[in-house]
Amino acid sequence: MKAAVYYETGGPEVFRYEEVPDPVCDASSVLIDVGAVSVEGGDTLHRAGGEMASRPHIVGYQCAGVIRAVGAQVRDRVVGQRVVAVMMHGSHAARAAVPAPMTWVLPDGLDLQLGACVPIAVGTADDCLFEFGHLRAGETVLIHAGASGVGMAAIQLAKRAGATVLATASSDAKLERLKAHGLDHGINYRTSDFVGAVQSLTQGHGADLIVDSLGGRTLEGSIAAAAYRGRISYVGSAGRDPYVPNPDQLRPGNKTITGIFLGAELVLNHQRVHAMIQRHLEDVARGTLRIVIDRTFPLVEAAAAHGFIESRQAFGRVVLIP
Repeated sequence: MKAAVYYETGGPEVFRYEEVPDPVCDASSVLIDVGAVSVEGGDTLHRAGGEMASRPHIVGYQCAGVIRAVGAQVRDRVVGQRVVAVMMHGSHAARAAVPAPMTWVLPDGLDLQLGACVPIAVGTADDCLFEFGHLRAGETVLIHAGASGVGMAAIQLAKRAGATVLATASSDAKLERLKAHGLDHGINYRTSDFVGAVQSLTQGHGADLIVDSLGGRTLEGSIAAAAYRGRISYVGSAGRDPYVPNPDQLRPGNKTITGIFLGAELVLNHQRVHAMIQRHLEDVARGTLRIVIDRTFPLVEAAAAHGFIESRQAFGRVVLIP
């Protein structure tokens, strides 16, 4: 099969498009003919400096396609089903072998490309807001990187839960477009101090909940922008800023930071998370939850797709087509 691989971590230019052996489908797995690959922020971070399972390495942990084969122990999946799958690595390829429990059957009528974008981004947004963020109607939530996959999902979920929704993005144009998804107030982090903006928009109260996928100095700002007893759902370091905030800043306001990793919940609380993601797939199929795909690239252009994401130009998702 063809795959986008690399032999050393680094910039997008490390990708090579090569013929590699097909993945092995063991007794508890399914083999998928991949039709669409959702490029996740974590994929770019892993390519830049993450652990490599092999050389060459196939990065990527989410894709959708059609089941080609099922393992001998699999009882709830059949050849020909359309599924979206989550894996440790291996999505940037024409085929992927995935444990059957890490797949979701796509609802009838749901476009394969849209389905490919749902589990990680929407599942992460849901956990940041509700399972760990404890968001309640009437509260104010600040969502960093509002035009990202997690950001756009979080804006929609928070709005329909009855929250006032604030979000940051890199341009006024992105913020204007986010209003159609439920954004109440946008903050351009390139031209504004988001901490001051949050305090102004909330009349000094601060944000009751903050979804922070950037880390570093942004996380330090999130602590300052949080309300008394405010909660911060810290879900990643996409900002690639190694700075570590001083946790003593939490104490005067009795604020909390919860680190969130959907992958652990998928393993340790599988039934809850699997059912939650299935509900969101059905919401997307019904049109009550919107997935925006900014651009698609052929798999051979994986380097260009990763470069586009890292340029911070994307509004929504970027998808590779094998």
